[in-house]
Amino acid sequence: MKRYLIPAFGEMDVEDIKPADVQAMFNGIQGAKETKLKAKMVLNMIFQQAIEDEIIVKNPLASKSIRITGRAPKPTEPYTVEQMQTIVSRLSQVKRADDRAFIALMALHPLRLEEALGLKHEDIDRKLNLIHVRRSVTHPTRNQPEIKATKTEASRRDIDLAEGIRGCLPEGRSDDFIFGGKEPLSYTQVRRMCRRIQKDIGFDEPILPRRFRTTVLTDIYDTTKDINVAKDAAGHTTSAMTLKHYVKGRPQKLNAAKTVSMLYGLAGGSAM
Repeated sequence: MKRYLIPAFGEMDVEDIKPADVQAMFNGIQGAKETKLKAKMVLNMIFQQAIEDEIIVKNPLASKSIRITGRAPKPTEPYTVEQMQTIVSRLSQVKRADDRAFIALMALHPLRLEEALGLKHEDIDRKLNLIHVRRSVTHPTRNQPEIKATKTEASRRDIDLAEGIRGCLPEGRSDDFIFGGKEPLSYTQVRRMCRRIQKDIGFDEPILPRRFRTTVLTDIYDTTKDINVAKDAAGHTTSAMTLKHYVKGRPQKLNAAKTVSMLYGLAGGSAM
């Protein structure tokens, strides 16, 4: 709404919007086709409501003249198993405690970045060895955090805490955020954290939080061959979503009896 629809149509009455105006908006959106389709979905809801309210007779989006083009989104590539083993084996080299906790949680669990930023100390259940995902932190204005519910009801879930990383997770006040304390971290702070981690462990590629979620879900499926396990860990409503966007597959099949923690070199040991 704020980024695309209001700038394009904010000064117009809905009945004055023509197919050519809609096409001009799509042409002005830079980036992937998926972004334009999301704008179309919201715009369609507005037009449909206007039809129900008898403000307009026909939906401009129904015009055959409208063309939505754009580049396909670049798929997120998982890190290799060898890269993950390197990251996990070097956790103790991460100098700052909060940086160490961040990479330990992101690299070994299928968390969205906004879910990780929303974690509080009370969400780490050390007795049951679980992570309770209960909220998310987004940044609609880039660096101003907004604390809200998880993305979907399915996203509100419990994830098994990977073995061997308890020493990476600091204790704190139950209601404080693990990353940031009283207030969650901003995207800028996360980027700085990732650069520090990369430098500390001497990693050969950028540390990108979004790649960890894809990596972990890929390896959960490769090791278990059970899409429902991956779906539940991801917090997805359908397994089709998990398969389409996150399970990439490995060139070589892995031992299905191993867990992700074992795969990354944590079996029976600690990263500390």
